[in-house]
Amino acid sequence: MQTGSPASPGLLGSLRALGDGLLAGVHDRIRLVGFELQEEKIRLIRIMFWITAVVFTGMLAVSFVSIALVYLFWESARFAVLGGLALAYAGAFVATCLAFRRFLARQPQSFASTLRELDRDRSCFREES
Repeated sequence: MQTGSPASPGLLGSLRALGDGLLAGVHDRIRLVGFELQEEKIRLIRIMFWITAVVFTGMLAVSFVSIALVYLFWESARFAVLGGLALAYAGAFVATCLAFRRFLARQPQSFASTLRELDRDRSCFREES
């Protein structure tokens, strides 16, 4: 029956433990990147779906409204209607571009959690204890 303190693992055991810890950390970070890639893919698919729906319905509405206005004013003010429609569409295009740019600026940074974890890991190595 041995009641003494357990033997120290030695240099090789310590290196194994260090390597195991490093690999576990890398494994966790790669898993986190995988989760975030999945989230980004789902978010991108949703954005593409909504962009497609908005563009399709918007083009239908613009087309039919334009045709109706040109038809109504063909005899009396066709150039004024066509010019007004062109200005309105140009203004709508600029407003939409600015709104989309604002939307993109408000989106969270990709891989924010992974970057935060890596920063925490780096700060642990920098601390002198």
